[in-house]
Amino acid sequence: MPLRRAPEERRVIRKVAGNSSGTGPEAGYGAVMIQSLPIRYRQFARCIFLPALAVVVWGELMPSTHGPPVIWDKLEHFTAYFGLAGIATVALGRLRPSVWAAIGLASFGGILEIVQSFVGRDAEWGDEFANIVGVCAGVAAGWLSVAAVQRLAEHRSNKGEERHEHVR
Repeated sequence: MPLRRAPEERRVIRKVAGNSSGTGPEAGYGAVMIQSLPIRYRQFARCIFLPALAVVVWGELMPSTHGPPVIWDKLEHFTAYFGLAGIATVALGRLRPSVWAAIGLASFGGILEIVQSFVGRDAEWGDEFANIVGVCAGVAAGWLSVAAVQRLAEHRSNKGEERHEHVR
């Protein structure tokens, strides 16, 4: 004999208007993801900062190969420190710590330029200038990115609240 549930034990599944962008217990999975996006974004940046830093250190201190450069050297410095500063800004998420991180990264770039002279590479002021410009641009891009992600999460959250007010 098959087992039957009593009527009071049946589960009710109902759809909510705008299921992917609501808030509250009846909100869809998408709403939770959008609301936690700034947190997950920062966590991801924290996870990749140290590996990215290790790649930059390796790139700056590895012995140079004397051949035609594949890409302009200053562009490589700019790109490396742009990425590091952008990642650090997203990971920290606040203005004052990201400014301190930018100062630290610019100083770190200078220290690596000095160390390059001890490992058979040339230390150049132009490289340090490219590092500093990359850090400044990376912080600006990081802040724009953080603001865009926060705005997206707030917009989705507000939109979901409006839908629930209309449904009630």
